[in-house]
Amino acid sequence: MKTLIVIPVRMASKRFPNKPMVLINGKPMIQRVWEQAIASKLGEVIVACSEKEIYDLIISLNGKAELTDPDLPSGTDRIYAAIQKQSNIKKYESIINLQGDMPLINPKDIGQVNIPLQQGYDIGTLATSLKGENEIKDNNITKVQIEWIKKEFIGEAIDFNKEINSLKGSLFYHHVGIYSFRYDTLEKFVSLPPSHNEKIRKLEQMRALDSNISIGVGYVKDVPNSIDTKEDLLGIEKIF
Repeated sequence: MKTLIVIPVRMASKRFPNKPMVLINGKPMIQRVWEQAIASKLGEVIVACSEKEIYDLIISLNGKAELTDPDLPSGTDRIYAAIQKQSNIKKYESIINLQGDMPLINPKDIGQVNIPLQQGYDIGTLATSLKGENEIKDNNITKVQIEWIKKEFIGEAIDFNKEINSLKGSLFYHHVGIYSFRYDTLEKFVSLPPSHNEKIRKLEQMRALDSNISIGVGYVKDVPNSIDTKEDLLGIEKIF
């Protein structure tokens, strides 16, 4: 599929201010994510940012970046704003939203998020297994319930939540925060108001489910956690 990867980032995170520029073994986190995106060899990579500091870093690496309004409400809105500046954007069969806090994402796994689109779903995403009781109880980790079409290969997302007690049933997975969209689906998604469940759970993907936009899920093994807190950063630094 002709693919465009867009990495939305902003410095004003409430839980972890200035997170994109935090150094991990000598490199800013956003640079490490950008390098993994480039290594995937899926297509062009754009960093959609709201601060000149990040823009200048990516440009200095001979990368491509777009400055966006810092007041945009979500990463998906930031991606949509950035790609409006691209000519012939509708030529892309997939626009991948790669979160800027995944410095250890496997480049091969990035490509897996296109499979649900190829299977006819409106949006694609990934899931992996939860590692132990600590991750199951961790409310910083988003869980997803999946109706598998082919066992642990491709399925459809039924529900998302951070709290296990709020999910019906016993089979759930660790949601990996990467998405693929067709342009028309992305345009529709950002035009919709936040849904009731989205506001309550603070999970943007609920807007899609509440609007009958299907989300296909691919299963991948051993996906490193994203960095949501300073404690997560310490864990990633140990790996390096």
